Amino acid sequence: MKLRLGLQARFLVMMALALLVVVLLITLLLNRQERMQLEVEGVSREAMRTMVRDGMRRQGEGTVRQLAESLANPLYYFDLDAIGVIGRTALRNPSVRYVTVYDDSGNIVHDGSEEIPSYGKRMDDKLATEVIAARDVHIQWNGAVMDVSAPIMIGRQRIGGVRIGYDMKAARQFQETAVGSLRTRLDALGQRHVVWIGLLGVGLLVFGGVVLWLIQRFLVQPIRQLAEAARAIEAGRFDTVTPAGTRNDEVGDLMRAFERMSRSLARHDRDIRRMAYTDALTGLANRLAFRETLDQRLLERGTGRQLALLFADIDDFKRVNDTLGHDAGDEVLLQFTKRIQAAIKRLGGEDVLLARFGGDEFVILVQGGGKDGDVRKNASLLAETLVSDLGEPILVHDRQVFLGTSIGITLFPEDASSATSLMKNGDIAMYQAKVAGKNCYRFYSRAMDQAVERRVHLEHELRGAWERGELSLVYQPVFCLVDDAMIGAEALLRWQHPERGLVAPSVFIDVAEQSGLIETLGPQVLHAACEDAVRWQQLRPQGEPLFVAVNVSPRQLRSGDLPQVVAASLRETGLSADLLHLELTETAVIGDEAQASNLLTRLRGMGVKVWLDDFGTGFSGLSHLRRVPVDGVKIDRSFIADVLRDPDDLALTTAIIAMAHSLGITVVAEGVEREGQYAILRERGCDLAQGYWLGHPLPAAEFLALLR
Repeated sequence: MKLRLGLQARFLVMMALALLVVVLLITLLLNRQERMQLEVEGVSREAMRTMVRDGMRRQGEGTVRQLAESLANPLYYFDLDAIGVIGRTALRNPSVRYVTVYDDSGNIVHDGSEEIPSYGKRMDDKLATEVIAARDVHIQWNGAVMDVSAPIMIGRQRIGGVRIGYDMKAARQFQETAVGSLRTRLDALGQRHVVWIGLLGVGLLVFGGVVLWLIQRFLVQPIRQLAEAARAIEAGRFDTVTPAGTRNDEVGDLMRAFERMSRSLARHDRDIRRMAYTDALTGLANRLAFRETLDQRLLERGTGRQLALLFADIDDFKRVNDTLGHDAGDEVLLQFTKRIQAAIKRLGGEDVLLARFGGDEFVILVQGGGKDGDVRKNASLLAETLVSDLGEPILVHDRQVFLGTSIGITLFPEDASSATSLMKNGDIAMYQAKVAGKNCYRFYSRAMDQAVERRVHLEHELRGAWERGELSLVYQPVFCLVDDAMIGAEALLRWQHPERGLVAPSVFIDVAEQSGLIETLGPQVLHAACEDAVRWQQLRPQGEPLFVAVNVSPRQLRSGDLPQVVAASLRETGLSADLLHLELTETAVIGDEAQASNLLTRLRGMGVKVWLDDFGTGFSGLSHLRRVPVDGVKIDRSFIADVLRDPDDLALTTAIIAMAHSLGITVVAEGVEREGQYAILRERGCDLAQGYWLGHPLPAAEFLALLR
């Protein structure tokens, strides 16, 4: 007969072993405590010293780099007032002892003071030789001073430098104060440990006796009864938790009974409910559960409470799946869920329900009533918070992803009285938020129904417009400013609607972009433009070949197959790759700089030229030209329009031309509508130009006639 060791006996053995281990640990802990305190103090002192030096080094490097960038233009134009302002700002830092701006020969230009007593003098201190010779950020230590310097560059040319001296005395005082505080706290902590260890030992003895009595009275006998109850649960009464395991004692009987119960419970209830009412990825309520809750809330409308539905859709979520994969997309959805839940916890009020309808769409049900019954105000505040919180960057697979959220809000009973109508209205309002520019929220209004209907109708008519011959290309000539010769043309898409007449490109291009039709129209436009360009060359067998410039939408760039589409068009039409110029906007490139840089490198490797359109209106600036491979930039027409009467636009245009040329990039001016604009652009060294003064956009046949 196999010996059965009961719970009480097992617990006595475990308690004895535990007490023995605790006594040994307490002895070792008391012996090691004092030595550990000394070691911690020594390690902390060394770590503090290293941390302070590294922190000051990083601070100095960051500050001097920022000052060097800020001082580039003032030093280049020798603007002593601007240099003085920047220098005095840096001197306000209590740890900064001096700030010196010097020219490329090492002569002092400014020291941050009002009088500049050292102006024009050559730096002759012990550290000056290395500072003048340095071509990058340079750090030197001289007793109680850390000297940090950096060259000031215009393009690749060094025009001078800036140096900052940091006082190390305050850092050392901070280090000694911190170590002394640490020593005091370690002593106090050691004393508390001794007291708590003694209390712990006493507590363990008392706890062991109490638990032993409790096990005998409240566990061993009830376990035998619970084993029988578990068999009843197996028959279908699901009202307890689910343990698992195999043991040869009373608890083992209970575990085996509950294991059988668990299988039956999971088979008949839990899994079915989870699949039916929750979202598998996020664990939120799904569409079915949300609809049932909404119906129930509407039935309770006699309580006088208002309801608000917030439909939140992630902007450009498809780009994450297309570029980073569906695993990254799932991670984004989980992080969005956490942020939404946090915002709801802070602002949502009572009885708020969050659900995921699938894909990248979330719905929030907010209930008003009580003292603060303004559900519209509460919904607005929650929507503003969500737009702000969800607009923060998300780290996915070691990459920062920037996504916005469009939110549509509909109210009960103002907008509708049924669940179906409310959900439809929420979708319409969310769509209007996307049309308004995304990353915002909009309340539903009845006028939206008509706007959505018009936009949907326009989208329907746009489908097949190319095949029906309603869409066509026109070409605007591009001229070289050196010899006034036409060297190419930009292809522009026009829609001649049979009833509406000529539809503005800003209208139908936006519809095509939002609906995804641009991914079909883009390759068709590219192929047609390449065919026309081949005909141009046939008319000019002895002349200089003309290039054709084709605009590419951000959606085409994000799809990732643009190089294959371009290669197919060149292969099928026979156009030389160097005669095709692709134009992209700044915002399309900086949306995902790594992806764009990879695609543009592949296109340029084929021989295709890449131009950056509407340059100066986005957020990239010239700094991005060093990281994104492009062959040319097109100065936006807003700068060209005022170049004759606005000195700032003229200066900015001149600077863009000079700096682009320093990077080997061609500069194109668009929107040239006056002879004076053309003359001043030629004077400032602009390479190419286009505009109504040079030539209006012409249909393909008229452009061929022009070439003849």
